[in-house]
Amino acid sequence: MTDEPTRLQWPSAAPPSAKEGWQWDLSHVSELPAVRAELRRGLAAASAGSPQAAELDEAVVLAFDEMASNALRHGGGRVTAQVRHTARSWLIEVCDQASSRPPQPAVNRDPSLGGLGLYLIAEMSDAHGWHQADGVKSVWALLPRR
Repeated sequence: MTDEPTRLQWPSAAPPSAKEGWQWDLSHVSELPAVRAELRRGLAAASAGSPQAAELDEAVVLAFDEMASNALRHGGGRVTAQVRHTARSWLIEVCDQASSRPPQPAVNRDPSLGGLGLYLIAEMSDAHGWHQADGVKSVWALLPRR
């Protein structure tokens, strides 16, 4: 039988390479509404207003918001967040200073107390992971573009 906490951990792996996109240096969750609005505008422009892309774009915004807010609440300092693209996906990568603490989905917690964001991102993404280097933790997810 698999140990439940181990099974729920995000895999340790570096993110795939991706092309240019958007990047933000964040210091407080109060910055997130403006960043979400900027990201929505950028995604809509990149998809040329395609109605089919609108739902996928909103999933990227949701995943970004969950990952960035987690880093700001639990990451211990400076947070850098970026959204870049590959041929088929959007790469969301959020870096913080808590390099020794991997992303850990909530286990045995009442859903009304939160902690479901990592489950949601894992479900929506094509791939996800985390890695640490030089005292910085990177948490990432690939979400479909089309």
